[in-house]
Amino acid sequence: MKDEQKEYLQQCSEWYRQELVDNIMPFWLKYGLDTENGGVYTCVDRDGTLMDSTKSVWFQGRYGFVAAYAYNNIEKNPQWLAASKSCIDFIESHCIDVDGHMFFSVTAQGLPLRKRRYVFSDCFAAIAMAEYSKASGDRKYAAKALDIFKHILYMLDTPGFLIPKGYQPGRGHSITMILVNVALVLKQVCNDPVLDEQIRQSADDIEKYHMHPEFGCVLESVNPDGSLIDTCEGRTINPGHGIETAWFLMQASERMNEPHFKEIGLKIFDWQYKWGWDEEYGGIINFRDCKGFPNQDYSQDMKFWWPQCETIIASLYAYKMTGDEKYLDIHRSANEWAKAHLVDPDFPEWFGYLHRDGSVAQPAKGNLFKGPFHIPRMLVIAHLLCNEILSK
Repeated sequence: MKDEQKEYLQQCSEWYRQELVDNIMPFWLKYGLDTENGGVYTCVDRDGTLMDSTKSVWFQGRYGFVAAYAYNNIEKNPQWLAASKSCIDFIESHCIDVDGHMFFSVTAQGLPLRKRRYVFSDCFAAIAMAEYSKASGDRKYAAKALDIFKHILYMLDTPGFLIPKGYQPGRGHSITMILVNVALVLKQVCNDPVLDEQIRQSADDIEKYHMHPEFGCVLESVNPDGSLIDTCEGRTINPGHGIETAWFLMQASERMNEPHFKEIGLKIFDWQYKWGWDEEYGGIINFRDCKGFPNQDYSQDMKFWWPQCETIIASLYAYKMTGDEKYLDIHRSANEWAKAHLVDPDFPEWFGYLHRDGSVAQPAKGNLFKGPFHIPRMLVIAHLLCNEILSK
């Protein structure tokens, strides 16, 4: 490795850690953590002012995970561990319906507001409990995480349990890929063959059904046999989502000694980055159409925060696993674009919603979908990856 590359990675490693410790984590402890009812608020304005006390159940699990993950990998900050436990306690007290399926949103006090057909709330609760178990040493949370994971599989496999999205049967990329990540987190504290089985099944399904070499992309929704649904929705490419899948698979390859996962992860990253990177303005664009038609989503040409975070992680993983300098170049482009456009120069935390040219579309720091997850997770992982690469 060249001296310039070493210096660049050292600077990145230091910046990621400092940004997490001095900016992102303090913001959410101050403005998000609910010290009265427990759990976390995420609907906050640019300066942290609470705009809406509705609580995202996704983020009770996501922040529960991130706070424990930072504790495990950055520093043993007791406030972070307590925040994780607060979110987990709130989930267990208020966010699980009588059928075991979790709500999507609740009031500040925990009264149910909305329940959706998805199991993402459950997935994030599982990783929170697993990571907290690792941080605290309390094994009962590892057992709870595994119970939630198995219930997720039960809900997905039981006809009629979850309300179908529509009348046309098909396969979705979202749940397939997220189960890889959930199982990998749980594997750190749980020893159950169902976890490896699910990772292998998800990887096989992604390769068999969602990867489409004829378009050089991953499709979000396909027919049951994996064939193209030739509609605007069916042709949609979500570049950031595929890039996230890519590093999940690279991580699975590393932890399970499965070289083929690395191969498909790298291929997916190459494909999705090519579709996603905006050569005119920089950054990863939201949506494309695999046949080149105009994508019909209202936010199709925007730049959201999370695809930029996933690109930073995936490019570092790819560089670490291959040594190919093109991936370090991709990382540099993505990293510099994110710092230039997402970091708020006047208030803590990052912007989330940008126009295609990188200008701010709206300045709030959180809502039911943006909060303390993608940015702090990226900062922790990117810091660790930079250090791993440098140690070689």
